[in-house]
Amino acid sequence: MIRGTTELVAHIGYPTHTFKSPMIYNPYFEQAAIDAVVVPMSCKPEQYAAFLKSVFTLTNVRGAIITMPHKVSTVSLLDEFTSLVEIAGSCNAVRRARDGRLQGDLFDGEGFVRGVRRKGCKLQGARALVAGCGGVGSAIAASLAAAGVSAMTLFDSHADSARALAQRLARHYSRLEIRTGSRDPAGHDVVVNATPLGMREGDPMPMVVERIAPTTFVGEVVLKEELTPFLKAVQARGCRYQAGIDMLFEQIPAYLEFFGFRATTAEALRSVARIAY
Repeated sequence: MIRGTTELVAHIGYPTHTFKSPMIYNPYFEQAAIDAVVVPMSCKPEQYAAFLKSVFTLTNVRGAIITMPHKVSTVSLLDEFTSLVEIAGSCNAVRRARDGRLQGDLFDGEGFVRGVRRKGCKLQGARALVAGCGGVGSAIAASLAAAGVSAMTLFDSHADSARALAQRLARHYSRLEIRTGSRDPAGHDVVVNATPLGMREGDPMPMVVERIAPTTFVGEVVLKEELTPFLKAVQARGCRYQAGIDMLFEQIPAYLEFFGFRATTAEALRSVARIAY
């Protein structure tokens, strides 16, 4: 029940029809008797800068979850942000400080790494391929570097995006071996589809699946369905994998703490979630 006392968490992106977060946060808030609600807000890029500022003029807004296509453009709208935001060049969580400053953080990569480790994949010393260097791909790349991978290949259809991310990573991780320009998964221990490929019927595969070794751990970020065509293909090859929804569940506890709500676990969130595909 939404009341006059209910605090709002804006979930801002465009379009919103694929959003899964409200079906996780809101059942949890109800079960935990937290007077808050996550509200999807569809905003086109050309209106986003003004809209984000206006959202935080509301006194009952607790924070904002930011998703595609706004994660990268959010950084320039912040007054303060973490080093992870700086490295990735993207932001997916914004809150208002007591003095009115907008503070940003990034949890996509943390959620991805938490889930991968819980599934038994060793990241220290691994060789990783990240296909897609937008907001979510940059976040995952930054968190993989922090987790100790020894080498990383970055690919994006916009080559400049991959090169810019490589430069930011190199400034913070001088020992990390970084390549750009290839999405060939051969020779990698971890491969990640951080592109939008898989969101639309008939999309091509994000990489040549036949080049993925059965020993490779595969990560997916697309949330349209739990088992995307890409994951079905790598599953048939015998690969271990992480679905996009797993990454989402793993990062939500970090979001809740950032917004000042009490902590919970991915398991507790799964037990009450009402995800539908």
